[in-house]
Amino acid sequence: MATINDIGVAAAINIVTALAFLLAFAIFRIQPVNDRVYFPKWYLKGLRSSSIQTGGFGSKFINLDFRSYIRFLNWMPEALKMPEPELVDHAGLDSVVYLRIYLLGLKIFFPIACVAFTAMVPVNWTNKGLDRLRHYNISFSDIDKLSLSNIPNGSPRFWVHLCMAYAITFWTCFILKREYQNIALMRLQFLANDQRRPNQFTVLVRNIPSDPHESICELVEHFFKVNHPDHYLTFQAVHDATKLSELVLTRKQMQNLLDYNINKHMRNQSNRPVIKMGFLGCCGEEADGIKYYTSVVEGLTREIAEEKQRLRTGTKSIVPAAFVSFKTRWGAAVCAQTQQTRNPTEWVTEWAAEPRDIYYDNLALPYVDLKIRRLIVGVAYFFLTFFFMIPIAFVQSLANIEGIEKAFPFLKPLIEVKFLKSIIQGFLPGIALKIFLLFLPRILMQMSKFEGFVSTSSLERRAATRFYMFQFINVFLGSIVTGTAFQQLNSFLNQSANDIPKTIGVSIPMKATFFITYIMVDGWAGVAGEILRLKPLIIYHLKNSFLVRTEKDREEATDPGTIGFNTGEPQIQLYFLLGLVYAAVSPILLPFILVFFGLAFVVYRHQVK
Repeated sequence: MATINDIGVAAAINIVTALAFLLAFAIFRIQPVNDRVYFPKWYLKGLRSSSIQTGGFGSKFINLDFRSYIRFLNWMPEALKMPEPELVDHAGLDSVVYLRIYLLGLKIFFPIACVAFTAMVPVNWTNKGLDRLRHYNISFSDIDKLSLSNIPNGSPRFWVHLCMAYAITFWTCFILKREYQNIALMRLQFLANDQRRPNQFTVLVRNIPSDPHESICELVEHFFKVNHPDHYLTFQAVHDATKLSELVLTRKQMQNLLDYNINKHMRNQSNRPVIKMGFLGCCGEEADGIKYYTSVVEGLTREIAEEKQRLRTGTKSIVPAAFVSFKTRWGAAVCAQTQQTRNPTEWVTEWAAEPRDIYYDNLALPYVDLKIRRLIVGVAYFFLTFFFMIPIAFVQSLANIEGIEKAFPFLKPLIEVKFLKSIIQGFLPGIALKIFLLFLPRILMQMSKFEGFVSTSSLERRAATRFYMFQFINVFLGSIVTGTAFQQLNSFLNQSANDIPKTIGVSIPMKATFFITYIMVDGWAGVAGEILRLKPLIIYHLKNSFLVRTEKDREEATDPGTIGFNTGEPQIQLYFLLGLVYAAVSPILLPFILVFFGLAFVVYRHQVK
């Protein structure tokens, strides 16, 4: 198990890594060539046109003002400078509420940490409960003496931990209640000041039954005029417009190439742009670029008009779903929250999402198919969670070398090198678990899409819920169970079955050392790496070098992206879980969580700014 020396080595590695990320970001962000990567919202809103240049060709790519390098840490106070109401206007209410979750963590855990280190750490350290359990062959280190495991059975000092558990619970509930009131007030103010939007008056209707005497459009019109005569306004049937969307995308690409050739000709009007008609434009007959792409765009425009006309007049492309609009929000609310017919599988209604949020591929899925799909995904999720215990066990084997050494002495010379042992126990378990979890959000998002949710936000919420449950079962419970098994392997092999529960109860608080290493890797170095935006930085420069031809291409390459609700929110919940569980049994974990919440707040405050 990890010792104080192992934790120190891990802390040093992660602190150096985090500082390296922050230093690299501070230097990268002041370079003109990276300006669109680190200020994408300002460019898209027209609030920023270009970074400051000091003159010369090199200043377009590299900041030659050496005074700015002295002030390279100015981004930290600048990130905290924007007031909350202005941040709501700039980034939206969701981003502000997301940031307040990190502040909520600081509000909850800072007082708890102060009280815990004042009351519980001295109580734990001044006992000798673990020394009395040496005859049980229980493995422990000096850092475990700060946990509840060092209190002997029947000690009156347990009252301190019991009172702290109640105090932590009441304090957390009080802070949560007050924060919920503040956020509810912010939401009401935002809705009161917000402009009316069509989706506030619109309901999505799915599973429209077929009728041999009426088309779907006629059926929807007749149904809502009869059942909602006072509030019904109009409807929009959902079409299978796959071909139309492909044509629109192709025309957009051809129009972009046409604009590129026109700009090229304007820069040098003596020569007409010439393209080759062969493979990838590398061979074949030559043609005038402007004339060729103009004819292609005109042809695609005609095809799009014909396809739109076909969709308007035809009925084969209409799917059994529609967006129904009402005259009042009250009418839309009543329709969205009530069952429309005796058969609950027909005329299924729900609030319509914002147009940009709709996931159109799932609108036409039948009700029965949805149930079957969710059953299949539930079974797949169970097996995914179950078989992930294998890598979890591998990670815990790295974190608990002493138990393996005692059970298998022949491995001891191989892993007994002091520094190597500190690296293996203090750093590798956290980074290995982080790597194993790297591709999980993508898998869970694809499972959510298969389930049939009809909006991107609902897909992210479903994926976030599954990701948190996965982390709770595998990262939290799985690490405790498998880690305890490896940590106390020698004890299990040499004691009766009646003593195993006692051994597990004593060793569970000791697993705080593993979670400390994971928090440092994921919550310190990982969050610091988030501000560098390494993936968007690489993608932007690759696009800018090979794909960007026009200003439209550059705007698309300057995509700010999202915070990643389906990955960020489960991470926060896991840290809240770890803090609340271990606050009363192993408070040594709390400072590491406080560093995470403080660092994450500053980083994401800058990201949404």
